[in-house]
Amino acid sequence: MKALLTGASGFVGGAVLRRLLAEGLEVRVLYRPGADSSNWEGLEVEPFPGDLADGRALDKAVAGCSLVFHVAADYRLWVPDPQSMYAANVEGSERLARAALDAGVERFIYTSSVAVLGHYTDGRVADEAAPSTLEDMIGHYKRSKFLAEEALHKLCQHEAAPIVIVNPSTPIGPADRKPTPTGRLVRDAAAGKMPAYVDTGLNVVHVDDVAMGHWQAFLHGEPGQRYILGGDNLSLQAILTRIAGLTGKRSPLLRIPRKMLYPLAWTAESVVRLQGRGTPLVTLDELRMAAHKMYFSSQKAEEQLHYVHRPAEEALRDAVKWFAEHHYL
Repeated sequence: MKALLTGASGFVGGAVLRRLLAEGLEVRVLYRPGADSSNWEGLEVEPFPGDLADGRALDKAVAGCSLVFHVAADYRLWVPDPQSMYAANVEGSERLARAALDAGVERFIYTSSVAVLGHYTDGRVADEAAPSTLEDMIGHYKRSKFLAEEALHKLCQHEAAPIVIVNPSTPIGPADRKPTPTGRLVRDAAAGKMPAYVDTGLNVVHVDDVAMGHWQAFLHGEPGQRYILGGDNLSLQAILTRIAGLTGKRSPLLRIPRKMLYPLAWTAESVVRLQGRGTPLVTLDELRMAAHKMYFSSQKAEEQLHYVHRPAEEALRDAVKWFAEHHYL
């Protein structure tokens, strides 16, 4: 059985690649020329250069594949040019799904995000049914992933596309090379550069459990359904305290009100925009998102996909160890 995988150069995509190879699949890796190939160097894969904007290349990429795992995404919480993000995350995803549908693939596993989910007003932990609208989405990344899910749901409803959607929460673990925005938080905390925190929370999951969840979505997932692939709900303070325990550094004691950070975020974004490069230390959208604790339930995936996750401490430990071994600290 051959699978097409996008996003293999990224954090989650690299973990999915390792899982697919461990399950004995032939894997064709769709990558943009110039992409970092570290995640598949020395592995038995079929590299296939192409771009989500090129429909002809996608037709060739899916030819002969029974499965598609579409993990690739533009995952940035701040972008100077948001149009490129919509082109990749929305238009590119729909273009690849149509190519897969035309090629008659057995399953199309799409990696979405818990970012598209809403919150319950009665205090319940959010699940796949938590209501949300496009107007609720904070920032271009969330909006683009929301619109991509809408487009793929329409293909399921109107053209019987065999698309199963997975919604990872906050993956953490080894080989976060870039690193991701969450990886930068772990890296900075491990390096002792997080002396303070804001009152928010995340659902922390090991990236390898997310990768296994992708495989289980192929085995047991129902087309048209989405499944949260999450782990443990932890406050940001608890996350930083656990990282401090792993590194021997002091746990941050200072809690800063979000409102005090808005001038800093505005200034950081302005400086990066003027310089034309880099990433702001903190962004306005990050502060807006931090107003809600991003806690989620994986009960549906556990019951229907047989999904399981390890404790968050293992994800943090493996991430800190990898960052230390690869001189990120």
